[in-house]
Amino acid sequence: MPSCHTDCIEKSVSNWFHKLGGFVGRNPWWFLLVPLFISAGLGAGFYFLEEREAHGIEDQFTPKDGPAKQERHFVKEHFPQNDSEFYRLRLYTEGSYGSFIAVSKSSDILSEKAFEEIIYLDGTVREMVGQKGKSYEKLCAMKSNRCFSNDLLDIVNGTASTIKKANLTFPYHISTSNTIFLGTELGGVVLNSSLIVSAKAVRLFYFLRENNKAENDDWLHGFTQVFSNLSDELNKRQIQVSYFTSNSREEEFKENSKSVIPLFSVTYFLAISFSIISCLRLDCVRNKVWVAIFGALSAGLAVLSSFGLLLLCGMPFAMTVATAPFLILGIGVDDMFIMISCWQQTQVHDNVEDRMAATYKDAAVSITITTLTDALAFYIGLLTPFRSVQSFCMYTGTAVLFCYLYNITFFGAFLALNGSREKGNRHWLTCMKVPEPEENSKKYNLCCVGGAYDQETGKEEVMPINNFFKMYYGPFLTNTWTKVFVILLYAGYLGSSIYGCFQIQEGIDLKNLAADSSYVGSYYDNEDQYFSEYGPNVMVVVTDSKFQYWDKTARKRLDTCLERFESLTLDGRSLVAKNMTLSWLNEYVKPGRVSNPNNETIFMDSLPTFLQQSDFTQDVNILNKIIISSRMFIQTINVSTAVDEKNMLNKLRETANGCSEKLVVYHPAFIYFDQYAVIVSNTIQNIVVATLAMLVISLMLIPNPICSLWVTFAIASVIVGVAGFMALWDVNLDSVSMINLVICIGFSVDFSAHISYAFVSSKEVTANKKAVDAVYHLGYPIIQGAVSTILGVVVLSAAESYIFRTFFKIMFLVILFGVLHGIVFIPVFLTFFGICNFN
Repeated sequence: MPSCHTDCIEKSVSNWFHKLGGFVGRNPWWFLLVPLFISAGLGAGFYFLEEREAHGIEDQFTPKDGPAKQERHFVKEHFPQNDSEFYRLRLYTEGSYGSFIAVSKSSDILSEKAFEEIIYLDGTVREMVGQKGKSYEKLCAMKSNRCFSNDLLDIVNGTASTIKKANLTFPYHISTSNTIFLGTELGGVVLNSSLIVSAKAVRLFYFLRENNKAENDDWLHGFTQVFSNLSDELNKRQIQVSYFTSNSREEEFKENSKSVIPLFSVTYFLAISFSIISCLRLDCVRNKVWVAIFGALSAGLAVLSSFGLLLLCGMPFAMTVATAPFLILGIGVDDMFIMISCWQQTQVHDNVEDRMAATYKDAAVSITITTLTDALAFYIGLLTPFRSVQSFCMYTGTAVLFCYLYNITFFGAFLALNGSREKGNRHWLTCMKVPEPEENSKKYNLCCVGGAYDQETGKEEVMPINNFFKMYYGPFLTNTWTKVFVILLYAGYLGSSIYGCFQIQEGIDLKNLAADSSYVGSYYDNEDQYFSEYGPNVMVVVTDSKFQYWDKTARKRLDTCLERFESLTLDGRSLVAKNMTLSWLNEYVKPGRVSNPNNETIFMDSLPTFLQQSDFTQDVNILNKIIISSRMFIQTINVSTAVDEKNMLNKLRETANGCSEKLVVYHPAFIYFDQYAVIVSNTIQNIVVATLAMLVISLMLIPNPICSLWVTFAIASVIVGVAGFMALWDVNLDSVSMINLVICIGFSVDFSAHISYAFVSSKEVTANKKAVDAVYHLGYPIIQGAVSTILGVVVLSAAESYIFRTFFKIMFLVILFGVLHGIVFIPVFLTFFGICNFN
C-alpha cells in the first residue's frame, strides 16, 4: 500500500537535534553549568513574590469585562453612595461589613434566653476596638445621624423579654413608625398566616463607612478574632454562631495558598523516589540513579527560572499558579524517561558524542511535539477572560518551555557525563573502575562487576518490563478478539463520557475558595439553609434620560416591564416576589402626592420635595430638571443553587432587554454570577482553538497525516472523557476546572503523540508488528511518565482546598484516560490503517 509522507519538517528537526546532541556530548560542562547560573539569576525574581501575589476574588475569578462590571460602573456614576444616609439596598458594592448568624440549638430562636445571648454578642461587637484604636461607633455606616442598626434589635430595643410580645410578622413587620423587611434577618421561619410562630436563625450585619479601608480592615480583623476567641464559650450557650466579614473570602483564599506549601517537599520526595526506582539497575555501571535525580532537578530549575522571570516582569501570581510546580515536575520527568529510553537504544561501544547524537535524534520529535502542544495549550488559555486562568497559563506555559530547554541542555549534559562514566566502566556511586562481566555471563552485581550489555544488539540490556510489552502485552493487544473488546470498551467509555457531559454544573461556589476547615464554610452553609428564600434585591435601572416619567402611557409601559419581572418563573417556582417591588415612581404618582403627575412642569417641580421627604433620594438622578436615570428594586426569591443563580441572571437580563424601555438590572452579586455567562463558551473556544493548533503541530512533526488525525482524535476523545467523568465526580465547570481542561489538551497529545510517532517510525512491515514495536519501545516510558505525574499531584488529594483537590481529580482523569488512549485505544486503532507507513 502506498505511503503518504509529510516528513520534511520532522527530518529537519531530527537532523538539527542530531547535531545538538553531538555538541552537548562534546561540551557537557558548559551545558550543565550555564543553566545553573541562569536559574540562580532568574530566581532573584522570587524576591517580588509577595508583591506580585493576587488574592482578589473578584479580580481573579470573575470575567475581566463582564456585563455586571459595566452595569456597576453605570450605577456608581449615576447613583453615588451617600455615607451619611446608608441603605444596604442601594449599595453598588458588597460594602464593608461584619456579620454573624445565630442558630438556635432548640426549635425557636425567638426566646428570651436566646435573645439575651444575641444582645450580648451585639454589645461585644459594638464595644470591640481594633488595633488602630477605632470602635464600631467611630467607623459605622450612618443613617439619620446614628450608626446603622439591625431592625430586629431595634424592635426589642435592647430588652430580650420583649421578643415574645412583639408579635412579629413576616416578611414585613409593621412597627409604629415604619414597615420593616425581616426576610434577611430571620431564617427558618414558621408562620401562622403572616404571624411568626417560631424561627431558627437570626442574621445581623455591622456595616462600616467605606472612606478608610485600612481602619476598616483592622476592625474587621478584630471582628473575626473576637468570634474565634469566643468559640468555646459559644458552644456552651443556647445558640450556635457562624461569622463572616467582607474581607473573609480574600483572607481565607490567601491562607489557602499557604496550606499547599508543605506538600511540595512530599511531592518532590515521591517523584524523585519513583524516578530513582524506575532507573535503578542491578548493574553497578548501567545504574542511572544520578540521572533520575538530575532529571527531577532539571524540572525544579525550570520552575525556578520561569517563575522568577515572570515575577521580574511583573506578572501577577494567582493562587492557582501554586499547582503548576506539581505539574511541571511530572512533565519534566516524563521527558526524562523518553530520553533515557532513547539512550538505551544506542550502541554502548560508540563514543559518548555519537550516543548523544543518536539519543537526541530519536527523542527530538517526541519531546518537541509534547512541549509545543503543552506550551501552546497553556498560552491559548490566555484568551480566557479570567485572570486566575491567565496567570496560571502564563506561568505554566513558560515553565514548560524552560523545562524543555533544560532537558536538552542541563539534563542532556548530565546524561553525557553519566555516559562517560559508563564508557569508562566506572561504579555509579564511587566512580571507581570495575571489571566487566565475562562474555555470556550474568555474574555481575551492584558492588563489584558491571557494564553488561546485549551481545547481539550491542545495546543496553532490555528491562524486563520492556520484554513484557514485546512478548506478552503487544501480541495480546493486537489479537483480533482483543481488538473487538477494545472497541466495545471504547464505546462504553465514550457513552459514559457523553452522558456525564450532560450532567455538568457551571460556576464556582465562593465558599470553595476557602479551606474546608475555614469559618467561612459554616457561615455559607447556614446562609444557604436558613436565608435562601429571599435572594438578591435587584436594581432595575432606567438608563434613558429621555424617558417621560410624567407621561401616563410611558409609565404604563414601565409598569408592564416590572410586571414581566414579577411574573418570571424558574422550574415552576416564582423567581421574583409579587407586590414586593419598590418603586419611587409608583409611590410618587399615588393620589395625594402630586396634584397632576401627568403634567411635566408640576411633576418635575414637586419631585425634589417628595424625594427629600421619602427614602428615595438616592434613586433618582436629576440634573437641570432632567431625570438622567432612576432605579426601582425587585425582590428575587427561591434562588438557592448555582444553577438558580445562572438562570435568574439570564432571565432578568433577557426580560430587561425585551422591554420597550432602556433598562439595566444590577446587583453586586452579579459580578460573580457573570462567570456563568462565559464559562461554557470560553471553554469550548479554548478547546477548539487548541485542538486545531495541535492538529497543525502534529501534521508538521508526525510524518503521516492520517496518524496526525488520530492524535487529534485522541485529544477530542480525552477531553470528552475528562469533562464527562469530572461531572460524575462532582466537579463543576468553573475557572478552576477550565484550567485543568486546558492542561487536558496538552497531556492528551503527549501519550498519543509518543505512540503515534513510534508507530509510523517503526521499521516493521505489518500494522500489528508496528503496534507491538511502538508499545515495546514507549509503553514503559509512558507508564513511567504517567505514574510520575500522578505522584506529582497525588498529595493534592489530601489538601483542604477545593481548588487543589479539583486539580488532582482532573489531572488524575487526564493521565488515566491519556494512558488508556496511549497504550490501548490508539495502538489498536492505528492497526486498522495500514497506510501509516514510514520506512
